[in-house]
Amino acid sequence: MLCAPIRRFVMAALVAFPVAGLTSETAPDNEAPVLKLNVSTGGYPPYLIVSEDHEYSGIAYDVVTRIADRMGYRVEAHEIPRKRVDGLLLDGLIDASPRAREWTEEPDKFLFTDTIVPVREVFFSTTESDFRYRGEHSLRGITLVTPLGYKYPQLQPLFDSGVLERYEVSQDRDIFTFLLFGQGIDAGVADMAVGQWIIRQNDWQGKFKHSDHAISEFGYRLMVRPGWTAFVEAFNKRLEQMKTSGELEEILDQYR
Repeated sequence: MLCAPIRRFVMAALVAFPVAGLTSETAPDNEAPVLKLNVSTGGYPPYLIVSEDHEYSGIAYDVVTRIADRMGYRVEAHEIPRKRVDGLLLDGLIDASPRAREWTEEPDKFLFTDTIVPVREVFFSTTESDFRYRGEHSLRGITLVTPLGYKYPQLQPLFDSGVLERYEVSQDRDIFTFLLFGQGIDAGVADMAVGQWIIRQNDWQGKFKHSDHAISEFGYRLMVRPGWTAFVEAFNKRLEQMKTSGELEEILDQYR
């Protein structure tokens, strides 16, 4: 049996081969190498959408599957809890996961593609709330509901000092249900597109407002396991082609 480092090297070498010479036009689907893509448990709408029947769509999923097909890969979706993703990538058990570099504990251990789409984290609150974000002073003495485990460097000093309270939830939709029905929650932090998607899907239009100012803006990319430099370079070239041709914008329009 091969030791782990050698096994990872062999797996990376075998899967990297199609980047150089195999395309979807020359390889039948049943012979195409597999790109094991994490779509997250429950997805991350509108970037990753998992239906009740475990069918997949979303901005990131559509982009990755189109590019993967052109590179000669067949995408195999895996619904993996966030806390397990990094380890499975390092062990070569999955190949890629959509992620912002800034959301990663040890980003230098992985490879990242160019930005697929920017994500903007803003404050949401109910339309009846008196909360208005006007800088750090407006956050003192309030309670925020945020996604579980996410880091906010700008807010962390306030959390650490106790000036700003934080309540964490495992599902993004829960941010908005707590804002509507919870007690003692003043505002929530969520990606703009994610928040707008949740509001539309639940017919909550008119019930929420969001800050104009974003507390962070990151590039949502494809995080790839080590050793796949050739894959990342080939992916980036095709991603740039999608942006230049307007194909990426067409995909975005489907989820707005």
